[in-house]
Amino acid sequence: MNAREPLPEWPLFGMTDDVRPALRQAREASQACTLATLIAVEGGGPRPVGTQMVFAPGITAGYFSGGCVESDVADHAFACLADGEPRTLVYGEGSPWPDIQLLCGARIEIFLERVAPDDAALAELLAAQAERRPVVWVSDGFARECAAEVSPWPEAAVVRRHEPTPRLIVVGGDPTALTIAQLGAQSEFETTLVRPKGPPSGPPITGVGYSRAEPEAAFTAIGVDEWTAIAIATHDLETDRAALRAALPSQAGYVGLLGARRRIADRLAPLRAEGAPETAFARLHAPIGLDIGGKAPWEVAVSVIGEIMALRYARDSGATSTTVPAAAAAAPASRRSSASEAAKTLTSEES
Repeated sequence: MNAREPLPEWPLFGMTDDVRPALRQAREASQACTLATLIAVEGGGPRPVGTQMVFAPGITAGYFSGGCVESDVADHAFACLADGEPRTLVYGEGSPWPDIQLLCGARIEIFLERVAPDDAALAELLAAQAERRPVVWVSDGFARECAAEVSPWPEAAVVRRHEPTPRLIVVGGDPTALTIAQLGAQSEFETTLVRPKGPPSGPPITGVGYSRAEPEAAFTAIGVDEWTAIAIATHDLETDRAALRAALPSQAGYVGLLGARRRIADRLAPLRAEGAPETAFARLHAPIGLDIGGKAPWEVAVSVIGEIMALRYARDSGATSTTVPAAAAAAPASRRSSASEAAKTLTSEES
């Protein structure tokens, strides 16, 4: 095994789920890296199949087990960097390293491959991310392909779909809007706060963009697609309506409106009078957020980001409902939460 720097005692590297920024960092530094992909899970591990990590000198991103295997994976990753040979690591039952125990009792398999900075598949993966195109990465460890559609490889070890980075647009400027934007950025959304005619300088929140334009112009400049969520969180009726006029006909995968339940109908009435179709209102989440009962800014932000994520995973799983996917079938009925029930939320009653 090649000598390497030990992993940090505080694994902040594991707080990221999307390893493409780390791949980009390695490529821009002209460094080869090891891409590690979780290819099998038995017994209920903490991360799903398809989870990835990236290792290169000075670069570590992602996590598989919360500390059980990462250091050992890093050793093998740097050996892979040195010899270029792909390998599959097994932890748990059948592992050649019985001293490395997964506390969850799972069995996992992790595939390692060395990716050169000039690899054509890597270039396409990063270009697709920048251009917001979904692609599929296929690799056997020696050859790899990345494209919108890829014919199956019988010998492929990794077949992984990469979606565009989730995008979040928050309309508003009060503490609740700021908190939704901050939590969105921390949750790896490309986040922009839209505050028409707001202060010249944007909010001092890391990772949050800023627009002073009216909603329609702001949405056009930012770009709205099916991977975009729009959270309308103002206390101005005209701004709310302008944002809804632009958001409801758009391709946005999520549109939510902050506000008291008893006032929603009045706020939507002018849009209905203008001829907006009922199909547009049917996909509006109003009041915004999951029903968690809280009204403080962080509570509202948690409910909004939670609802957006719940709907995303429901769509990805092919579910016909929007039940929160966190093992809902096994959860007591009293603790199950449905994003389609979000209109019952209590977070916005006093808006």
